[in-house]
Amino acid sequence: MARTDDLRPIAVTGSDELARLTISFNTMLRALAESRDRQARLVTDAGHELRTPLTSLRTNTELLMAAMQPGAPRLPDEEMQALQQDVIAQIEELSTLVGDLVDLARGDGADIVHEPVDMVEVVEGTLERVRRRRNDIEFDVVMQPWQVYGDAAGLSRAVLNLLDNAAKWSPSGTAVSVRLAQVDAAHAELVISDRGPGIPPAERDLVFERFYRATPARGMPGSGLGLAIVKQVVLKHGGAIKVEETDPGAVIDGEPAPGTSMHVLLPGRPGPIVPPNMGDTAGRRNSGPNAREISVDSQSVPAAWRPS
Repeated sequence: MARTDDLRPIAVTGSDELARLTISFNTMLRALAESRDRQARLVTDAGHELRTPLTSLRTNTELLMAAMQPGAPRLPDEEMQALQQDVIAQIEELSTLVGDLVDLARGDGADIVHEPVDMVEVVEGTLERVRRRRNDIEFDVVMQPWQVYGDAAGLSRAVLNLLDNAAKWSPSGTAVSVRLAQVDAAHAELVISDRGPGIPPAERDLVFERFYRATPARGMPGSGLGLAIVKQVVLKHGGAIKVEETDPGAVIDGEPAPGTSMHVLLPGRPGPIVPPNMGDTAGRRNSGPNAREISVDSQSVPAAWRPS
């Protein structure tokens, strides 16, 4: 194996001790193969996902440097402060993103700190950053209290990706709708809706795959990784995600604009949450590569979310 780098499983015959040893060895081979694949994807993912924030950071840094040159026109204090805040936010975003990419390629969350997370605070914090990037659209926000026990950084990244997507596809002068509402005793639904061109029905499951870009998005900048990260984070928290149209048949300026609504179902409770037993693996059932939209107990989720 060391010489050939061949990680294909070995055929198993019989049921004796040697067969059991071979089965265990095959399990190790599969783990090694998956680890190697994840490492290869990490290199590719990093190159794609880091390009946009690095470009934005470089642009803002160059603007700040140019404004400080002798004889250069002085930027208003408010603009200077906004640029500085953007640079700090982008550095923080890059730091978080690197960690997310590692987690995306690694596929496990063994070293992630889980804690009570206030989803209202998560959404409000990410909204501040998105508003700075798109000040020509409105954000219509209505939220009810909801707490999740999980990874605060991962949830923030997932919400940021969803809000960034909605803002990117929203025509100037329109509004992005953000709704966080409790749907039953154990679940809340976060719905982020835009008024863009929408996603064709045949592509709605595919948009969560790495590097896949829906037909309307192929002429737009982006890596094709954002929704893959969202899906992984949501499933690791025992949640689910689905895509619907915001307003079927809608038209803006003569162009079809059904919009896209991202629905995220998250388990939790409206009040202070008690950390679960550390041995409880319920939140990890959804983290496999073949995880489906619903992999939590189908009887425990709202009827609208149960598989048909």
